[in-house]
Amino acid sequence: MAARRAARTAPPGGATVVEEDPGRLVRVCGRLDVHSVPEVRAALHAAVDRGSGRLVVSVDGIVVADATGLGVFVGAHRRAQRAGRELVLRDVPLPTLRLVRVTRLHRVLRVEDELARAGGPPRPGETGLRQQAQNRRAEASSMPRRAS
Repeated sequence: MAARRAARTAPPGGATVVEEDPGRLVRVCGRLDVHSVPEVRAALHAAVDRGSGRLVVSVDGIVVADATGLGVFVGAHRRAQRAGRELVLRDVPLPTLRLVRVTRLHRVLRVEDELARAGGPPRPGETGLRQQAQNRRAEASSMPRRAS
């Protein structure tokens, strides 16, 4: 439901890619779907080919509308591996993070966690994406939690 709501509020015209630090940091914003993926793919491949070491892709402003949206990151990840690089997704929105987990792509793609990036435990009142997802899942269910 949240993904549908986010898809309706996504900026029109597809995705935009800004290479903030050439070959090292790329920011992707907008709606990733079958129409916008070719431009995003070309920009990510160019960034992979241009640098060395880690390539951080900040995706805080994306809405993944279909499977091709995730596929572009898998393709860029594979290209980075062939080039001896590591592709890291940063600032992944919660609906996209859920989709990555449901499709089990978290086993393939490296998703940088807020906690790891901060270098320590969150301050009081702050939680990482993983904790937020667990909290929302617990609040949304009317069934009692299973004892583990």
